[in-house]
Amino acid sequence: FAYLDLQPYKGAAIAIPKSIRGVGNFGARPKRQEMTKSSGVDVILLKRLAPAFITSFCMLISCRNAVGWVQTPATNSRFLQHSCPYVRMALLASADALSEPITNSSNSAFDGSTTEMDVNKLQSKLLKQLRGVCKDYQMLEEGDHIMVCVSGGKDSATLLYLLKLMQQRLQITFKLTAVHVDQKQPGYNGTSLVKWLDQEMELPFLVVEEDTYSIVVDKTAPNKSYCTVCSRLRRGILYSTALELGCNKIALGHHADDALETLMLNMLHAGQMKAMPARYTSKRGKLAVMRPLIRSLESDIAKYSSLREFPILPCNLCSNQANLQRPQVKLLLQTLTHLNPNAKQNLINAIGDVRPSHLLDQNLRLACGMDPITGEEDQDSEGSPLF
Repeated sequence: FAYLDLQPYKGAAIAIPKSIRGVGNFGARPKRQEMTKSSGVDVILLKRLAPAFITSFCMLISCRNAVGWVQTPATNSRFLQHSCPYVRMALLASADALSEPITNSSNSAFDGSTTEMDVNKLQSKLLKQLRGVCKDYQMLEEGDHIMVCVSGGKDSATLLYLLKLMQQRLQITFKLTAVHVDQKQPGYNGTSLVKWLDQEMELPFLVVEEDTYSIVVDKTAPNKSYCTVCSRLRRGILYSTALELGCNKIALGHHADDALETLMLNMLHAGQMKAMPARYTSKRGKLAVMRPLIRSLESDIAKYSSLREFPILPCNLCSNQANLQRPQVKLLLQTLTHLNPNAKQNLINAIGDVRPSHLLDQNLRLACGMDPITGEEDQDSEGSPLF
């Protein structure tokens, strides 16, 4: 721990397995009292770390500022090599979920060996997923005018790029207009994004300036997430802009991980099985709101965005808040991925393959033509099964 400066992580909770002593150049494990007294960080020593503790261990280090000890490149590989499998799994899950750089050559996504063939292969994968969603939910139709919401993040940039490729390849004609909202956040600089839209994408675009930042800060209660108020204000601006531009559809950059995180948050905190729909109709203006990337994993999008070098604008609202629930759920999902590499894909498939007879929602059974009590399927007038 000689490489770890704990001052920037004041208020964080760091779980340290008791078995970690003198690993490489880390030196002897310091006493809890000494570390807490000098840094203000609550250090939790674990005598053992069995599989049952994986999730709790990950949740303890789920905050960005609590992953500090794996940020030093010179010690990452040695630390991972000498850690027990469960510690290693938790640390890798933390680093993956928080997009933190971590030295692990076998798990590197952005090494120098990446070729144009790899980029095209990843692009084909994302295009296939996007094309399937668009076909299933009739997102791209003749004469459509689609407003693509470009936030400045990797997801919306990838969405716009892929939709432009679809526009060039499909035999139908539809129009794309990119819209970015400047919310007047401190330190905001959208120059790189505007340049990319104008010179590289060569698509019609509009930058809408609205000071939602001041409203969000004023209306959000202490220790509450800015995201709820921010998203509602931004969504209202986007609806108004779409109507002014004459668009009939809006495309958002939400992906599979967003849908799964929303599902987990609603199940854990609201007791509802509710994720994100691929398409819905807005009450205001009857606009079709679409999520073409809903089956694409964030890891693929992040890799593709990095390889294409899309301009990324940081969000100074969310990134400065601690103890948010969504990053914790993101870490939980990433931990499941380390237990089963196909966990996220299986969860996405599960959202689209619901078995009402094996759930407790009686209204859902009724809507599916089943007896709400027994779950038996109703029969038509001729006595043959409906399904």
